[in-house]
Amino acid sequence: MAKTIVVKQIGSPIRRPAIQRETLKGLGLNKMNRTRELEDTPSIRGMVAKIPHLVTIIEERG
Repeated sequence: MAKTIVVKQIGSPIRRPAIQRETLKGLGLNKMNRTRELEDTPSIRGMVAKIPHLVTIIEERG
């Protein structure tokens, strides 16, 4: 079974640069307090690291 992380959106994309909004969409988030379970890969970790003020990792599974 692959490792996964649960990512929660904690910040609004309003008045943020377009690249940050696109990163949120790439993670499958677009509204406050939404959560997604994503595969734990370096690319996903990098996306989360680019917008630490908008998302948080709430759980690591596997």
